[in-house]
Amino acid sequence: MPTIDYAELHCRTNFSFLSAASHPEVLVRRAHEQGYSALAITDECSLAGVVRAHAEAKSCGLPLIVGSEILLTDGLRLVLLATSRSGYGDLSQLITLGRQRAGKGSYRLQRGDVEQGLGDCLAILLPGSEPDLSQADWLRSHFPERAWIGVELHRTGADRPRLALLQSLASASGLPLVAVGGVLMSEPAERPLLDAMTAIRLGRNLSEAGLALQSNNERHLRSRTRLARFYPQALLLETLRLAGQCRFSLDELRYEYPSELVPAGISAAAHLRCLTEAGMAQRWSGEVPQRVRELVEHELALIAQLDYEPYFLTVHDIVRFARARGILCQGRGSAANSAVCYCLGITEVDPARMEMLFERFISRERGEPPDIDVDFEHQRREEVFQYIYEKYGRERA
Repeated sequence: MPTIDYAELHCRTNFSFLSAASHPEVLVRRAHEQGYSALAITDECSLAGVVRAHAEAKSCGLPLIVGSEILLTDGLRLVLLATSRSGYGDLSQLITLGRQRAGKGSYRLQRGDVEQGLGDCLAILLPGSEPDLSQADWLRSHFPERAWIGVELHRTGADRPRLALLQSLASASGLPLVAVGGVLMSEPAERPLLDAMTAIRLGRNLSEAGLALQSNNERHLRSRTRLARFYPQALLLETLRLAGQCRFSLDELRYEYPSELVPAGISAAAHLRCLTEAGMAQRWSGEVPQRVRELVEHELALIAQLDYEPYFLTVHDIVRFARARGILCQGRGSAANSAVCYCLGITEVDPARMEMLFERFISRERGEPPDIDVDFEHQRREEVFQYIYEKYGRERA
């Protein structure tokens, strides 16, 4: 039997707590070993597994698709896949909305929540045991040219009638079919772990879990040869069409710092310079050492090149609040190598007396944002938390 290229578009990791068995990086490695063209990580109302998956995918060269599975309050189940940075942002916002509405460990989303704002996401309908034409029609109207019906075949004995049902649904709705695996583990050897997790989730003994357990081992990353035995070729090839549209990578993300700390009419760079120079005047009542001025100019220039001014302003604002309230705080770690942090009152290592290794703190070559660690006295830490919530909003902090 010929081997057909395939991209798995529906795969949960163990970040779907007690619902799947495998670590994200293990799934990525296994998909790469199986010769998959791409792998979508689609934890339920979560993006928690994609970070580890992204790191492993970069290492082995497997294209990674970022997505999520959601169950709406009326029973409609979807897999949403981000095609772009905008789609990722919309999907993140949707997940946040659903989680904020419900208690810990659950979520609540309705059709109205997905009817707009997901223009850069693809949608795969996961029909129930009795496919509902109205669900497919609704999906087609709100995701025009971006909606599919997912076909999961797991050798349960009902695959042939199930496929016929979904083909009829596709014909009636005009939505194309696509193969999806509904993956819950990387390989069959993890089946006992998956069963144990299921029993724990249900609060039962394994012997009492019965039909809640998987009926066989098929929910793993199957070989492409095995998939070709169960799925029509067209459905497997359709996975590549979806995967080809999903071009978003976590590498596109950048830190986005608060901007409201900058007074109207001036730039973040100018405001940071103003605060730094004011801090220098406080630190050195007389003439500022030439060496310190040179260090500060060097640091401000690099901070400006990397657009990190808002980050320094944010940390300065939090430290300023703490000191004004008499809350003990101290910056530490690599930030102690910064003359700017010293001038802002964040750290206490005097650049006039010590050798500073600023590039240990920030460097253009590392290509990652700085990390300013600040300790606050534990008895009053909550005051700092509440200030941050009030200043920036709980949805951002």
